Parts: sequence; C-alpha cells; structure tokens
Amino acid sequence: MPSDFSSDDSTGRAQADGPEEASRLSDVLSRIAGDTSRERIAIGDLLGAMEERAFGPLMLIFALPNVLPTPPGTSTILGAPLIFLTAQLALGMQPWLPGLIAGRSIPRQDFANFITKASPWLSKAERLLQPRFGMLAHPPAEYVVGIMCFVLAVILVLPIPLGNMLPALAICILGLGILERDGIWIVAGMALAVGSLGVVSGVIWAFVQTGLYLLHSFLG
Repeated sequence: MPSDFSSDDSTGRAQADGPEEASRLSDVLSRIAGDTSRERIAIGDLLGAMEERAFGPLMLIFALPNVLPTPPGTSTILGAPLIFLTAQLALGMQPWLPGLIAGRSIPRQDFANFITKASPWLSKAERLLQPRFGMLAHPPAEYVVGIMCFVLAVILVLPIPLGNMLPALAICILGLGILERDGIWIVAGMALAVGSLGVVSGVIWAFVQTGLYLLHSFLG
C-alpha cells in the first residue's frame, strides 16, 4: 500500500455516506476502492465505513504492507496508527484516530491498485475464517490480543533491521481473527507474535553484542 498519505478534508465523508452494510471485508474495501465519486481515500473514510468492525480491518491494512520489503520509513508511517488502534483495543475502547491521522489520504487509484493486489489473498483467508472458540475473540481475551498487538506495533515503529515482517504478519492474522471472531486464528496469531518477539529480541541482542565487540576493539 502506498505510504504517501497527505492531509485531506474528506475525513468525515464516510459518516455522511452512512455505514456500510455488513459484508465481507474484501467486498467493503473493493466497494470503497471502486467509488469513482472519490478522488482520494482518507483513513477516516475507512474508519467510518467499518465502524465497530474497524479494529480488524485497519490493523490489517496498516500491517500488511510491512509483511513485504518496503522503503525505509514506511513502517514508521504505518505503525503510528497501529499504536493508537491497538492501545484502544487493549483498553476496550471504540476505534478512534486523531484528526492528524484520520485526515491523511491517498489517491483513490493507488488505494484501488493495492486492494486489487491484496483481494485474492484476503478472499482466500476469508474462506478459512469462521466464528469459533468465541471466548478467545471477545473480552477479556480480546484485551490481551490488543496488548500483544500494541507491543508488535511499537516494534514496527522502531528502526530494527529485519524486525518488521514477522510482527506485521502476526498483526494481520490477529486482525483477521478479531474481525471474524475466529479463535483459531487468534491462537495462530498469538503463537506467531511470541515467535516474532523472540526473533526480534535475537536481532537486537546480536546488534548489541556486535556493537560492544566493535567498541571493545576500538578502545583496546
């Protein structure tokens, strides 16, 4: 997904358009992307379209680009909204973003291109998702998922080499699990999250050890 969000006054358009009818996430995103009356798509438009379902979809949208190699700084741009959203999920709040973030937008065609590429994979995931083991996808377990996703979102913002892919993938899986109330995906996402924390910790430890070794060599 392009990271060149720019300020836009269309934040409240989704509220004016009214809530989207309940349907699959891929359908909702395709409908927004195909709305030729819009020149730009703001983050606030997506938030308004999803309403109470916004946590899972927005977590997925902001995390998914980080699963693949992206230009430097992209994870920081996309990670900031994730920190807000996951903190609210952990605290049991309704999804909300400050105007500075909600008003950021991209050209509709860029958003449509991203959705075109992501839709086949999202559709495959949706066929596997179903409501089950609901206790894992509702409070209080949902708050634990929010805490884990918050930690992963903070890691995404930090400039850790090779530290983006696994945390972002874990957030994507957890976001889909929250969206469809699928406890199996919640368990899979939490397992991947724990594993990604181990990998990132190893990377940080390796860099610290390398830095100490270089420092010792320089001073010695």
